[in-house]
Amino acid sequence: MSNTKPDPAELDFAGVTWEKSPFSGGNDNCVEFGVIGNLIAMRDSKRPEQTPLVYTRDEIGALLAGAKAGAFDHLS
Repeated sequence: MSNTKPDPAELDFAGVTWEKSPFSGGNDNCVEFGVIGNLIAMRDSKRPEQTPLVYTRDEIGALLAGAKAGAFDHLS
């Protein structure tokens, strides 16, 4: 099994359902997440035409665990 992720520029994001946090306040100043195959895509809601970034579920899990534990509180 390979851990190599595909180049996001080579993926078709047309069928992705994008979701944003209910804490975004309903504006376009947030990031959106969507599932593409076995990856999680992330994009800037202000620039949906740009190629999204893609992460494995383990990578997103580590990010969320860190956020829940307060690892990024100093950034806000």
